[in-house]
Order: sequence, then structure tokens, then C-alpha cells
Amino acid sequence: MTEVQDAASITGYHAHVYFDEASRGRASWLRDQVALRFAVVLGRWREEPVGPHPRPMYQIAFKSSEFEKFVPWLMLNRRDLVILVHPETGDDVADHDIYPLWLGEKLDLDIDKLREFVAQETPAAEKVP
Repeated sequence: MTEVQDAASITGYHAHVYFDEASRGRASWLRDQVALRFAVVLGRWREEPVGPHPRPMYQIAFKSSEFEKFVPWLMLNRRDLVILVHPETGDDVADHDIYPLWLGEKLDLDIDKLREFVAQETPAAEKVP
């Protein structure tokens, strides 16, 4: 990649909070605290791995203007939960594969599954032959 990316291309962010049976209580506590403190959109609980995500999780969508307050708060209050934070640039694959910020352990996402999903969602007129 030789060209410089413009941060203005970021339209928002997602945080994916991963959990398992042992950490579900901490994930619930974190979700409640986030809802009380920040202007975000909380996604539903995903009790099974979905898409490229290898573990159960829920998503938190937030605006770029919340990043500087929200992400440092997550860093300090994640209670050992694994959290993926990625930008929304319009390129879902790059957002998850090239641009992510990991809080805690870096998980192996199924990027091939994400590529397949994106390819299915792309209208035929936009596909490059």
C-alpha cells in the first residue's frame, strides 16, 4: 500500500465485545456501563460465532466523535474481555483485517468468510470481471 489513507474516510466505528460462558457476566456489566455513559448503538447478543467472528459477541456502533472518550474508557474498563475496534471506511474486509485495534488478545477472524459475504452483497454491476 503506497498511498496515504485519509482519516476523513472513516464514517464511524464498531467495537466487538467477545465473551464466553465464564466471561458473560463481565460482558453484561460492560454493556450496561457503556449504555449509561456513551452515545452508542448496542447490537444484539450473538450467542454463537457469526460471520468472521470466532466467538460469541455483541457489537457497539459509535460515531468518530465518540472515539477519543469511548476507546480509552474501554481500555481501562474491559475487565480482561477481548474487544475488537475497527473503523467503518466502506471496505469491510480492510476494516476487519488491516485497520483493527485489539484490546486484549488478538483473535483469528475468518477473513475469507467475510470476503465471500462481501462478494455476495456486491451488486453485479460493481463487480470487477
